[in-house]
Amino acid sequence: MTSQQDVFAPFALPSLAILGGGPGGYEAAMVAASMGAEVTIIERSGVGGSAVLTDVVPSKTLIATADAMNRNVDSAELGVSFKAADGDPKEAIKADLLQINERVLRLAKEQSTDIRRGLEAVGVKIIIGTGRLLDNRTIEVDRGETNEIVRADAILVSVGAHPRELATAKPDGERIFNWTQIYDLKELPEELIVVGSGVTGAEFASAFNGLGSKVTLISSRDQVLPGEDSDAAAVLEDVFARRGLTVLSRSRAESVQRTEHGVVVTLGDGSTVTGTHCLVCVGSIPNTTGIGLEAAGVEVTSSGHIKVDGVSRTSAPNVYAAGDCTGVFALASVAAMQGRIAVAHLGGDGVRPLKLKNVSSNIFTSPEIASVGVSEADLASGKYQGDVLKLSLRTNARAKMRNVDEGFIKIIARKGSGTVIGGVVVGAGACELIFPIALAVAQKLHVDDVASTFTVYPSLSGSISEAARRLHVHM
Repeated sequence: MTSQQDVFAPFALPSLAILGGGPGGYEAAMVAASMGAEVTIIERSGVGGSAVLTDVVPSKTLIATADAMNRNVDSAELGVSFKAADGDPKEAIKADLLQINERVLRLAKEQSTDIRRGLEAVGVKIIIGTGRLLDNRTIEVDRGETNEIVRADAILVSVGAHPRELATAKPDGERIFNWTQIYDLKELPEELIVVGSGVTGAEFASAFNGLGSKVTLISSRDQVLPGEDSDAAAVLEDVFARRGLTVLSRSRAESVQRTEHGVVVTLGDGSTVTGTHCLVCVGSIPNTTGIGLEAAGVEVTSSGHIKVDGVSRTSAPNVYAAGDCTGVFALASVAAMQGRIAVAHLGGDGVRPLKLKNVSSNIFTSPEIASVGVSEADLASGKYQGDVLKLSLRTNARAKMRNVDEGFIKIIARKGSGTVIGGVVVGAGACELIFPIALAVAQKLHVDDVASTFTVYPSLSGSISEAARRLHVHM
């Protein structure tokens, strides 16, 4: 006879060891512990990993401060003005970078503490140290003066990644920085050169421009944010130009050297760009070297990323992986989902493989750029057939009230059926506005389902409904 405990406790994994306490690790730990497993997290820096301590939380906190300054500088149209001796509103608002960075790091530490408390409250054991797999069930932890052996029925590897460096542009933490060092600055850079126009480079360029630095963004491609929606990138470049941010397109940085009072960046054509500081954002490298993956039988790609399938399994029995070290999508939300999926699969719970076309992402520039699902590039390549409707936010009543004069809503529907398969939002709060489109993509909603759902008037979300309405398919 099956007991009630057997019916409601399908989780069959007594113990789980997690190497890395970032979003993939701590989310998996929370789920596994709530299902009755004995869970141990090994983390070398602090709970939350780089996402909380040196990457996502700090950078988005810095960006939020810059956004506040941008709103105030642009508030004259609203009848709100800041007086300065020369009449320039930018001169009336100053950024105290020392205070800003102190707050940034304090919030990161507080978030790490909150996550740790939540984990300990559900019984998760946390070990601070450097872990190395001895086999597919054992991790050796170097705790400095002592070593500890952790054995478990299964292992989840979620070790993240670190900034890629150029041999000719070594960060020194004083004039030349990677993105983990930028919070050590005590004063606002007078002239900041940002190398790399991907997501990280564009975000920091936008933020420091908003804080008052003179920013030059060096991009090796035709547009900023290569690979993103071209309409969105065009809007961002227009805003950059209007705010005095210089973009050097099709320019590759060959070297960055420190001078007596600043830095000089040498480009591929031999020309140079000078500034007071330089931030190098040229990608990341997975933290998979020297952690015993070979001993455990875990295969990696040529780039060092761990190979995983749709349910986060590696090539080794009992070993799963999640997060940036897998090279799937460098997003905290994806890491967390991979971790949760791994635990569900381990426990025999209902699980759906990770579907990348359901992943929504946001670029925290000003304005923000969010996207989900099929892109216009996918349509152009012939992978999908769809109809596209782009609706400018200039005509949105709420946008006018908030003095928002750039941005758009874009919805992509499957040709013939009208099912929502993708979307892009550009504008303030795009990270929030993308959710209803992402929900429509994930649940395969029809454009009429979106259009017939009530929205608040006036609201920015009203433009999502309007865009869907214009994509109505006559049956």
